[in-house]
Amino acid sequence: MLLQAAGQSNQYPPNVHSINLTLVNVSRDDNSFMLTCIAENIVGMTNASIQLSVQFPPVIIKFEEPQKWHDTCMIFTVRANPLPTLRWYYKGEEIKPTDYIRPEMDVYQDNLEGCLMFKNPTHHNNGNYTLEASNFLGVAVKTVYAHFLRPPFDASPTPTAIPTMTHRPEEDTFGVSIAVGLAGFACVLLVVMFVLINKYGRRSKFGMKGDQCSLAICKGGAESGTGSWDR
Repeated sequence: MLLQAAGQSNQYPPNVHSINLTLVNVSRDDNSFMLTCIAENIVGMTNASIQLSVQFPPVIIKFEEPQKWHDTCMIFTVRANPLPTLRWYYKGEEIKPTDYIRPEMDVYQDNLEGCLMFKNPTHHNNGNYTLEASNFLGVAVKTVYAHFLRPPFDASPTPTAIPTMTHRPEEDTFGVSIAVGLAGFACVLLVVMFVLINKYGRRSKFGMKGDQCSLAICKGGAESGTGSWDR
């Protein structure tokens, strides 16, 4: 903010002087500023102060998601001069103060600070909440999504899970080991049987040949008259 003194002062009898001051680049941050005028001459000094009032449209400084205290609170801070009118909306409808939902606020200069209080909110209170602040200079709006509780269950049907059989790696390894062992045992058994068949099969064949030979010899001796029966 800049202060500029007018180029002309006014004098009123008896001995009254006035000076016009022009304020340049005034903003809402200059509101409530204490402006002091000091006058002095050779016999003394005096001063007077006045609080500057700057009018401006509402500004929503803060509007936050719910916080759990003794009750659940959505904190807000709004600045405006003159002080604004506040309204809250939920699902397009204005919220009327009740024992379960109500605003609580304090005023400090051009600030409105407080909470939108909820008593024991449930999942039915989840949704978008809109704060509207207005005075004759303008309107400010801010919307915040509030999540209080999760629904106890989903209304939409969920597909039934199909049970599946799962095998642990230890069971699979054990089964494979048994199969390999049985296959090896079968191979060894076949080899042993093959060896036994070959071994005893040859002996029987030779024995049969020997018997045949003995019979042939005996037969031949009998025919030739040289058998042992003659003796």
